[in-house]
Amino acid sequence: MKQYEAVIEVMKQNGGYATLGFLYREALKVPKVIWKTKTPFATIRRIVQDERFFFKIRPGLWALKEYKNKIPFPLIQPSKKLEHEKDEFNHSYFQGLLIEIGNLKKFETFIPNQDKNKLFLQQSLKDVATLDHFYYFTYDHIIDRAKSIDVTWFNTRKMPQAFFEVEHSTDFKNSLLKFVELQDFNVDFRIVADKTRERQFHSALTFHAFQSIMHRVKFITYDIVSELHTKTVELSLIEQRL
Repeated sequence: MKQYEAVIEVMKQNGGYATLGFLYREALKVPKVIWKTKTPFATIRRIVQDERFFFKIRPGLWALKEYKNKIPFPLIQPSKKLEHEKDEFNHSYFQGLLIEIGNLKKFETFIPNQDKNKLFLQQSLKDVATLDHFYYFTYDHIIDRAKSIDVTWFNTRKMPQAFFEVEHSTDFKNSLLKFVELQDFNVDFRIVADKTRERQFHSALTFHAFQSIMHRVKFITYDIVSELHTKTVELSLIEQRL
């Protein structure tokens, strides 16, 4: 079996689509495939860009052309009727990537209860996150705000390491208000959104109410999250070989 055939086979077994990180983990396991290259991850990245067989769905997410009509509609259909489903998919997709990144970095990961049954590709988000309860690290009224944040990473001391809010289409101000409530903790605040919304983010951040966190909140694009996910999987696989 050739290398590109191994990638195709893995995608077929996964329903016709997969993240680059998933392909990194699974394609190299396919029997009777010789990966002579010293850079197999780069080879896989090059393979999925072959337009004869593959197309890009979202940053870091690729699919087989022959499966285009079989892939769940919100992933690829441009119909306005499905706009809500597409927004929900985008939101839970990037939540899932952030959870997997946190897991690979050895953090414990949590998502809000209202999101637990939403799908990250073929899995419920609750099956990707490692925690089904939120650590009570401070006063109740602050915890109530914190546990509604889209993704939380906890460190080994059961304290929050990072908070992520995924803003596909909603206003940034509600997310920033949550961060204001948590300003007394040594934690990373991150807003994840499409790069076209960065100017809107910086405009929202200039409000006086957010002055105390202005220099602590960072904007991360979808492309950066996707790249970080891919690179984190790659590093994890390399470390396993050591």
